[in-house]
Amino acid sequence: MIEKRTFADLAHIDHDWLQARHHFSFGRYWDPARMGFGPIRVWNDDEIASQTGFPMHPHENMEIITYVREGSITHRDSLGNEGHTGAGDVQVMSAGTGVTHSEYNLEDEQTRLFQIWIEPRASGGDPRWDAKTFPKGDRAGQLEILASGFDEDVDSGALMIRADARLYGATLKPGTVIQHDIPQGAHVYLVASAGALRVNAEEIAARDALAIREVSTLEIEALNDAELVFVEAFETNN
Repeated sequence: MIEKRTFADLAHIDHDWLQARHHFSFGRYWDPARMGFGPIRVWNDDEIASQTGFPMHPHENMEIITYVREGSITHRDSLGNEGHTGAGDVQVMSAGTGVTHSEYNLEDEQTRLFQIWIEPRASGGDPRWDAKTFPKGDRAGQLEILASGFDEDVDSGALMIRADARLYGATLKPGTVIQHDIPQGAHVYLVASAGALRVNAEEIAARDALAIREVSTLEIEALNDAELVFVEAFETNN
């Protein structure tokens, strides 16, 4: 099963300072047919105006990943963490038993990012935050694991999350083809961050998505200069 979801079909919520597109039900957007995809609960495509952002607000029992597409975001939280994450880089937050945080664009340009929420493998645990720089050249022409709930990936440099899931990224030149074997039972949600792709014969443009189930192999071809990210997530039996 491969279901295409175009950027034009996403729910658009205009907050003036924030232009939010929701792949799944979130906030003012409610669609019982789009409550998530397996353990992937939220995928928001956000455009945040200069010198604005999300004030302090709480979360609990959710793994929250931010992939910055353009610009940068500044994070502060009730744990005393403060960090600055730029384009192509990633921050992660395990909300655990509860944390309060803010996310601001303190730059003179608009920030564009993907905000991804994944259900944790278990409730509770101490909240935590982390961020890392991932040079795009390191994933040129190949997939790189950016965040993962599996020890072997974290040992190899991925950011740690408390979910049975991985976040992959790649940048591709026109005509480049890569393949990826999907483990049995995985839910895969793939979004073209930039450029156009052909995935198993399905063409998508920038910011379009594919929801993928019961497919054993992905064949991903760049139709022009392209960038992609996808989550591979597994149901957890708590």
